[in-house]
Amino acid sequence: MGQSAQPQAPVAEAQELSAEVAAAEASIVSSDWKAAEAKLSPWLAAHPADARALFDAGYVADQQNRLEDAAKLYRRAVEANPRSFEAHVELGLLLARLAKLDEARRELAAAVQLDPGEAGAAAKSQAWRALAKIDHPSDPAKASEELLEALKLSPETPADTLLAGELAVQTGQLDDAETAFRRVLAKDANSAEANAGLAYVLIKRKQYPEAETLLRAALQTSPDDTALTAQLATVLAAQDKAEALPLFQKLHQENPKSEAITRMLAAVLDDAGDEVGADKLYVALLATSPNDPAMLVAHGQCLTHQLKFAEAFAAFDKATRLDPKNPDAWSGLAFAASRTNQPEITIHALTVRSQYRPELPSTYFLWATAYDKLHQNAQAAAYYHHFLEAAAGKYPDEEWQAKQRLLLLEKK
Repeated sequence: MGQSAQPQAPVAEAQELSAEVAAAEASIVSSDWKAAEAKLSPWLAAHPADARALFDAGYVADQQNRLEDAAKLYRRAVEANPRSFEAHVELGLLLARLAKLDEARRELAAAVQLDPGEAGAAAKSQAWRALAKIDHPSDPAKASEELLEALKLSPETPADTLLAGELAVQTGQLDDAETAFRRVLAKDANSAEANAGLAYVLIKRKQYPEAETLLRAALQTSPDDTALTAQLATVLAAQDKAEALPLFQKLHQENPKSEAITRMLAAVLDDAGDEVGADKLYVALLATSPNDPAMLVAHGQCLTHQLKFAEAFAAFDKATRLDPKNPDAWSGLAFAASRTNQPEITIHALTVRSQYRPELPSTYFLWATAYDKLHQNAQAAAYYHHFLEAAAGKYPDEEWQAKQRLLLLEKK
């Protein structure tokens, strides 16, 4: 539990200690939880507000894995003596283990404001570290401050360095993250967490060969590590290496409920030209997350590749309603609307898309054909010219069509 086996008297309590509680604490020192409980129960029945005895009883229950009982006893200890550092800390740590993070944070935040007494600086640094871990996912800046407070009270550990690296990743400080992960690896080259963290930095920088070398070496030591394997598969896919697809397929087979792995496999299948296989995975994912805009866009793109334009239109339309600032959704909707003969919607979708992305040869062509269908000849001709300038010979079929249409439009 990160502290001495025998609980110390809370700071604000009187130093006088009853013989019964002293005997119980002697049993605690010997890890004789049943004996300690037998001594504490009758004492607490007669003295229900004895903060020290309540803390001891909570500790005993905690050691016996009776976590809900322990939480109740720690809470009673805090109520009996709100300035009990140890009661706040142990309650906070226990609530964190129970995934009651808001309550845990409240208790730990109260603890770090108190004098730790005989528990000492190490116990207070433990509370700061626990706060940093709780705040890590949602508030990395605050978590960094809390980690620094811990380091003022006790020496840095490899776990601290690793957490510092993870926090640097969250705040986009990739150089600091790389430094932290390399420091961990200098002491423990087999740290899966540090290898994964450094690989993440290398992948973000698109240093794929270096990431591949790192990950292959790490997997020699941790061959069953799913995170490292997924990163290697990602790196291989980024380099268009054939190993990526079977590796993702193996990962998916071993982790069929992992949404992240399923998404990655679907993307690789799509890139490999297996739109049907990719879409089966997207459909399965959408069954549990029907309002995920990114998933709807991916589903719509697969349908587009399969020439199922009406179904693609429905997917993109839903995505734009759920996420009106998603340019990929508007791009997809514009194309699907064009293929389902809805030029007004094509123009609307392109208008919104243009707020977020620059024009491409393909979007110029969609503008032109939409205006052409609406018999708005001047606008159509202007966009056909924009398309031909941007295409520069790369789209021969569409360029031939644009030139033919311009011959007709500019005669009128």
